[in-house]
Amino acid sequence: MTQTITALYDNRQDAQNALSKLVAAGIPESSVRLVQGREGSTAQSTGVYDHTRDEGGFWGSLKDLFLPEEDRYSYSEGLNRGGTMLTVSADDSKIRTVADILEQTNAVNLDERESSWRQEGWSGYTAGATGAEAAGGIPATGASAGTTGLHAAGGASSTGSYATGVSDVTGAAHDAQVGSRETIPIVEERLNVGKRVTEQGRVRLRSYAVETPVNEQVSLREETVHVDRQRVDRPVTAADEALFAEKTIEATERVEEAVVSKDARVVEEVGLRKDATQHTETITDKVRRTEVEVEDERGNVTRTGTGGTTTDKR
Repeated sequence: MTQTITALYDNRQDAQNALSKLVAAGIPESSVRLVQGREGSTAQSTGVYDHTRDEGGFWGSLKDLFLPEEDRYSYSEGLNRGGTMLTVSADDSKIRTVADILEQTNAVNLDERESSWRQEGWSGYTAGATGAEAAGGIPATGASAGTTGLHAAGGASSTGSYATGVSDVTGAAHDAQVGSRETIPIVEERLNVGKRVTEQGRVRLRSYAVETPVNEQVSLREETVHVDRQRVDRPVTAADEALFAEKTIEATERVEEAVVSKDARVVEEVGLRKDATQHTETITDKVRRTEVEVEDERGNVTRTGTGGTTTDKR
């Protein structure tokens, strides 16, 4: 299965750097697309992009990416402010690698950037609004639809394909002209569910050295030499005659000193291990379809829709 990840960069150099790293990681360059934003503008400049005027063609350039409406408004605003958008199509086995590269190359955290834009007066996407209202130019009614980035090196999102809404056909009844053919289109909505990658938090390991005082007791032995004098008074014997010869005796003092040495031992290992699990989530929504009812004066009522055609006789 192939997924598409989209990221926004403040400048083209970071986007080009991400492109180089993606190609080095084995992503074909043909699977990577860069969309350059407005020249001479910056991502921090204020102003609201009106997609109804489509200055610069940003809204149209994102049409074939099948982005959700709220993301399309956000990326259009980022391009209008001078950013560069990068999209990558990759297999599921490469998606994690792609997301890591985008985070490491200064991809914009779309949540934080949208919050900053709103403080400047940008209201973001509003469900149910049309034209400049939905793009943030005029406050509109309806439920507000938020969007999140990857980002985190947030800002990256993966999307599938998304269907457009149903176009209603209205008008007053009138007689068909002879030889002419008038039609009422039968339209149905299809629900397409995509996926996006979001950050849930980081775990970082950092090693550093600390010093702890240590006390150890050791018993040391000391030797001391003393000169003893003892007065005696006895006659000299024949054996004592040899005492008049020269004689030397000596004794050496010895003491024990503490000798300190240290050795380092590995006592524990701390590492990071990342597991991935999958779960199935059921998405519940409603889709619309149109049906055409044909009545004629012969008493037949024909109902035609995407589910087939039925005819009732009156």
